[in-house]
Amino acid sequence: MLTTGKAVKVTLYLSDGAKHHGVPVYSSILDYLFHSGIAGATVVKGVAGFGARHRLHSAHILEISDHLPIKIEFIESREKVDEIMPEIEKRTGSGLIEIQETTIVVPARP
Repeated sequence: MLTTGKAVKVTLYLSDGAKHHGVPVYSSILDYLFHSGIAGATVVKGVAGFGARHRLHSAHILEISDHLPIKIEFIESREKVDEIMPEIEKRTGSGLIEIQETTIVVPARP
């Protein structure tokens, strides 16, 4: 469980068409985070974006793209992030990982 203080925010930038052992990368990573005891994670699907190859992908009413941007974010202790990062890197493949030092505030529960 996270407590108020220093933490690390990890953001993964992926394509929803990317696969890891036949499973969508975002799904594989989310499952791994859940089973690794990460405090929480959020997956957000974008409506448009482009990556390192500069190919623009967007969702249109008449067309469904399987290469839309996906962003996964989670906040955890530095120790826990260091522990799970090798597997996250392996599963991310050609995506991008951003790691930021941050400070969190966990409000007191009534």
